[in-house]
Amino acid sequence: MWTFHSVAFLLLMTMTGLSQGKLLKEEAVPTRFLEGGRVIRIYLPPSYDREPRRRFPVLYLHDGQNVFSSAGPHSCFGWGSWDLDKTVDRLIAEGKMREIIMVAVDNSRHRYKEYRGRVHPEGPVRSKKAAAAATNIFDNSKFEAYAHFLTKELKPKIDREYRTLKTAANTGIMGSSLGGICSLSLAWEFPKVFGRAASLSGSFHIEKRNFLEHVLMPARKKPGAARVYLDSGTIDFTGDDDDRRYTDLVADELRRLGWRDGKTLERFTEARPFTDQELEKSGLPFDKWHEAKSSQHNEFYWRMRAWRAFVFLFPPR
Repeated sequence: MWTFHSVAFLLLMTMTGLSQGKLLKEEAVPTRFLEGGRVIRIYLPPSYDREPRRRFPVLYLHDGQNVFSSAGPHSCFGWGSWDLDKTVDRLIAEGKMREIIMVAVDNSRHRYKEYRGRVHPEGPVRSKKAAAAATNIFDNSKFEAYAHFLTKELKPKIDREYRTLKTAANTGIMGSSLGGICSLSLAWEFPKVFGRAASLSGSFHIEKRNFLEHVLMPARKKPGAARVYLDSGTIDFTGDDDDRRYTDLVADELRRLGWRDGKTLERFTEARPFTDQELEKSGLPFDKWHEAKSSQHNEFYWRMRAWRAFVFLFPPR
């Protein structure tokens, strides 16, 4: 005999199934810009198969091998993946964000130079020795190659093969740490491609704060109408502040250039690490608790904060 609770459970399971997206099998994409190929992983939203005429925004993700639940709970030195597919499923089911396609791009051994953004010289080179060193330091070829792969090969491929909304207003880019700088750099240099950008714990201190001091501070007008999400913690594994100070300065420069809080800019600071009680509820393995209380610069905290970026970048219509 069917009981009320049995029917309710069946209904809940049905609704849950309808609100789940789909992870496709990883795919190696050939490219003329990068060495070898580059592996991508794609998430399709719940309505993709049910509504064959509907088109969707797209979010491109750096460090693609870490961002979906398929990476497993033991990935990333035991921190686990970002579980972005599960987070997006939940936010969509709760009506807190639009349905989106996600395209995750694996990193490579050239991650640092691909992700650090364009590096600008601080002043004139005064000797042959300095010129030789500068040639390597200011070699932007890896960043340019990665940018060209994304804008000239991968995005056109995704737009051809999937039902996407192609405009910049419907195309985002997101990453953490170096991937945070990369996301803002790409949105800055390619405003007609990326109109949404998210940086989680962006490493804005690298290359002597190059992006802040040699891109944002000299600028007199913003290059486009990108919607930008920035966050940080207050402590990291080095004992520093998870780049909180520099993230605040990046936010200040964006405001100076015309970004508006709550409209086109969201700045969130996670004021403290999780407590023991919060860590227990989170499901993080006990052997990672000590590290989690001394650093917010890891996949665990990005997994817990990522929902804020989704809600801001892709709010429900």
